[in-house]
Amino acid sequence: MTDRDETFARVAELIEPFNKKGVELGESTSFAGDLEWDSLTVMDFVAAIEDEFDILITMNMQAEIETVGQLVDSVEKLKGAG
Repeated sequence: MTDRDETFARVAELIEPFNKKGVELGESTSFAGDLEWDSLTVMDFVAAIEDEFDILITMNMQAEIETVGQLVDSVEKLKGAG
């Protein structure tokens, strides 16, 4: 399992409590469209991601992240920078 695979698996675990509709997660699963998250859910989830990986996701980055795959890529990049 690659680091990215492990990150994806961990992100998927963190999504689970917020996945009220039981949407199957993939690289292209969108937070707004597929999971239908509102801004409060996004904020709670981002806080969970930041705590789990000990990273900081800026508001600009959040605006660009629309899918699970993009989030995993961003986490990987931030982990490497830290």
